[in-house]
Amino acid sequence: MTSKLEEKLRSRSFAVTTELTPPKGIDLSDLFAKAELLKPCVDAVNLTESPRARMAIEPKSVAHLLIDHGVEPIVQITARDRNRIAVQADLLGAAALGVTNFVFMTGDQPKNGDHPDAKPVFDLTTVELLRAARGLASGHDLAGNELKGKPELFIGATANPGASDLAKELEGTRAKIEAGARFLQTQAIFDVAVVERYIQAAKLGDVALLAGIIPLKSAKMAAWLNANVPGIRVPDELLEEMRAAADAGREEQVGLDIAVRLVRGLRAVTSGVHVMALGWEAHIPQILRESGVR
Repeated sequence: MTSKLEEKLRSRSFAVTTELTPPKGIDLSDLFAKAELLKPCVDAVNLTESPRARMAIEPKSVAHLLIDHGVEPIVQITARDRNRIAVQADLLGAAALGVTNFVFMTGDQPKNGDHPDAKPVFDLTTVELLRAARGLASGHDLAGNELKGKPELFIGATANPGASDLAKELEGTRAKIEAGARFLQTQAIFDVAVVERYIQAAKLGDVALLAGIIPLKSAKMAAWLNANVPGIRVPDELLEEMRAAADAGREEQVGLDIAVRLVRGLRAVTSGVHVMALGWEAHIPQILRESGVR
């Protein structure tokens, strides 16, 4: 199966991805309903892998079912739970099920999740995960053994343009690109200038950058993001705008307006956006429509 996302990014068309979290259980009706809603306006949907180390149904099987619904999936792969044998086996299994898009990341520590006694694995780093996937796509495993049929993989990673140590972040970005990343999805962005600075310094070449968008639900949420999520910085002027909206009873609308403005500003800068709606999936079509990208 050819990645439609890859084709779109190669054509330099503005792409839109989003993400959904598979449930703790096998009732996928809510996830499928959200995917159907988003299908007309997004190019691909990330499926998270037990985010925050909270156990959920594994994403590659859900990805296969999404393909049956006409939705292109991106499977998130973390280093947290599996060694190099299991990771490579899962990538081959997913490819055999028609999944081609993957994004690699470290993953959260189990001690912070809902199974705190689980043993962390972290056998491979994010860069090593990317190298493993690139090797499989070239026809061999990490041990150098030849594959009987090689998978078609479009592989990506994460980036944080707002990292406090930009030099270290740029070093990591270069390592991910050299390991085979063809696209990067970023932490949430609230200042287009931060992305411009990162792109200028990173020299991404033909690697696509999808800037993260989190619609602000409230002034309290904006302040919480600043205080608790590394690399996210909601500028003071946006905080004041959200506080004024709270006083006027218009937080939801103003939060969506800010998201629209950010997407508009990013259109001339990035390859696309990655919208992390955090329960506001129903608002994504409006954001994309009002920003002019759909």
